[in-house]
Amino acid sequence: MSHLIDLSPFRQSPAFARMWIGSTLSGIGGQLTIVTVMLHVFALTQSTFAVSMIAVAGLVPMILAGLYGGMLADAFDRRRVALIAAVITFAATALLATLTWAHAETIWWLYALSMIIAAANSVGMATRTAIIPRLLSRDMLAPASALNGVAFGMTVMAGPALAGLLVALTGYGWTYTIDVILMLSMFLGLWTLPKLLPEGEIVRPGLASLVDGLRFLRRAGNIRMQYVLDICAMTFGQPLALFPALGTVILGGGAVTTGLLTAAVAVGTFLSSLFSGRIVHYRWHGRGIARAVQAYGATIALFGIVLLVGALLPAGHATASSPNVLLIALACVALAFSGAADNVSSIYRNTMMQAAVPDTMRGRLQGVFIIVVAGGPRLGALYAGVLASLTALWFPPLLGGLLVIGLVALFVRLSPRFRAYDAEDPQP
Repeated sequence: MSHLIDLSPFRQSPAFARMWIGSTLSGIGGQLTIVTVMLHVFALTQSTFAVSMIAVAGLVPMILAGLYGGMLADAFDRRRVALIAAVITFAATALLATLTWAHAETIWWLYALSMIIAAANSVGMATRTAIIPRLLSRDMLAPASALNGVAFGMTVMAGPALAGLLVALTGYGWTYTIDVILMLSMFLGLWTLPKLLPEGEIVRPGLASLVDGLRFLRRAGNIRMQYVLDICAMTFGQPLALFPALGTVILGGGAVTTGLLTAAVAVGTFLSSLFSGRIVHYRWHGRGIARAVQAYGATIALFGIVLLVGALLPAGHATASSPNVLLIALACVALAFSGAADNVSSIYRNTMMQAAVPDTMRGRLQGVFIIVVAGGPRLGALYAGVLASLTALWFPPLLGGLLVIGLVALFVRLSPRFRAYDAEDPQP
């Protein structure tokens, strides 16, 4: 068995391959727009607070759209739902480009269109994830999750870097326009799909559908447990909010260091997917999730130790113009391993969601998962920011990593059914 990524899903399902290519190219374009909007807002306002409010403004629409989009995906043809979401994203991005070319953009237009794009992307994400198990056999779901990890790693690595380069060389209008062009690939992937009505009893979108999904989740102990472990990891082990300060205070290097630290996580995600050949064939997914999340906690604690070493060095050892290259390299290695561990956990979590959840529930459960994915890092930013302001920059990741290890051990010990989860007999 090879250590390299398993490409069998592409061979088994050309429809999955087309959708993967479309999602990857449009994902790079989406990252272009996210970063370009941030740069655009700062250029218009010269306010970092205004930039931070883009994420805050988009959070509620993203959560609500994810929940409702999940209900739509469980009630209607998923191909059509995904196409409509893609059309809305395409139209909003095209309007963004048009306003920019016409020099008619305002801060409120940028906020409003960013919110629409975030909401439409939530619906599209929940729907496309629910589509995958209909295109592949069950034994191909884990390799497909690893392939999606490669796609995510490429989009996060390439998108932000290209955005900065394109804005500097061509301006905002051309950068938005390139995203519009890349978005066309998403339509190719979705348009060629067959009609995909949910299998099983269909509940019309609304309160009854939401209650039905939550009632199922209450019975689905394994799915609930993976949500809990992910929230633990993202709440106590997400140091992203500290990165800007680290480039000034401990590691030096300014904005360049911030970019390197952010990219290191994506590099770890990409490489772990690239060498996931053996990982995807491990059948005990509950144990795999627990061990991967604990490994994530250990790498975040190691990142905290690197920062502690930097804090103990004499004052002024690193500045924006004189970085501590060795410490930056060590910090990037720790963060790369954290990205790898998180991706391994994601492979098993996504496979469990797709294999153990009935087809008629997959959209709604993916909608709930969007809340977990969107809310966890924001709780993590609050934890890291508040604790760092009260103590020191190195303390939140060191304490948080240790908390992740301990909490996962406790929760998994209390859930023998989760420890015994077998991919050969998936049970929610």
